[in-house]
Order: sequence, then C-alpha cells, then structure tokens
Amino acid sequence: DYIDISDQVIQKAKKELQIEIDDSLYIGLTDHIHTSIERYKEGILLKNHLLLEIKHFYKKEFELGLWTLELIKTKYGIQMDESEAGFIAIHIVSSEVGKDISDVYEITSFIQEVLQIVKNYFNKDFDEDSLSYYRFVTHLKYFGKRVFAKIKQNNDESLNNDLLTLMKEKYVHPYLCVLEIKKFIE
Repeated sequence: DYIDISDQVIQKAKKELQIEIDDSLYIGLTDHIHTSIERYKEGILLKNHLLLEIKHFYKKEFELGLWTLELIKTKYGIQMDESEAGFIAIHIVSSEVGKDISDVYEITSFIQEVLQIVKNYFNKDFDEDSLSYYRFVTHLKYFGKRVFAKIKQNNDESLNNDLLTLMKEKYVHPYLCVLEIKKFIE
C-alpha cells in the first residue's frame, strides 16, 4: 500500500513538475510514508521547523505533499498535519536536485538567510506572490546548490571584471547588499 501511494505521488510529480525523478525517491518516500503513519498511530507528531520556507520556496512540491496527505486520509483515515506535507515536499525536492535531504534543508535555510539579509538591508518586505520574488527565489535555489557543492563557474575574468565594475558604479546599494551576502557565505 505504501509503495502504491509513493508511486502515485511520483507519477503525479513527474507529470505536473515535468522533472526527472531519481529512483531512490521510491525508497525514501515509501519509508517516510510508512514511518509517518506509524508515528501518527502512536500519537507522535513532528514539527517541521522549515514549513513556512518550504511553502514559499517549493510551492508545487508542497502542493504534492498536501495531495499525498489526502491519499493517506482516504486510505487510512488519518488526518496528518501540514508539517508532513512539508517533509514529503523535501523528499521530492531532494530527488529533483539530486541531493541528500540534509542538503536540501541547508539550501532552504541558506535561501531564508539571504532573503533576510536583502530584506533587512533595504528595509522592505517582499511581495511573495510576485513573479519577481518567485524568480529571485529560483535563482537563490540554484545559487545555494552551487555554494554547497562549491561549484565555481568558469567565466572570462576580464568580462567579469568589466561587468562587476559597471555594476558597482550603477547599482551601488544592491552591490553593497551583495557584499553582506558574501560575508554571510564566507
């Protein structure tokens, strides 16, 4: 039964997200579903401390998590908390990016920290429903992935230096904010 639920979720993820899913998700997700159902039967509830971030940064995956909870409710009569949808979303995200779940949590925390730096620097709230915010978070996801993988991009240094000089002069405040982010990463 747990494998069947996992298969339904994975097939829906492949279709709706149009992504490649690592086959290891079958094992990880099935195990998670089994463990979470057993925990709920015993009255043990886990709080997902990154639930807000997961909802904002991985909206589609979170919706799949909620859909999974509906499958579980229909099959087992167990009403699970949104935290479980967040945990399921992280399993899907880790499969998408080919990372361990702990890496996804690190990247998620990284995104939150960078967003907080930008928010504090400019003393401005984000419109979390805007396309600009969504694009910014998407860039931060890939940036975080590169930071944690320690991937350096191989670019022409003279072009980078010219572009950087232009950016420093034309966009002083954003550049100073980037220096704050750089300090955080270091």
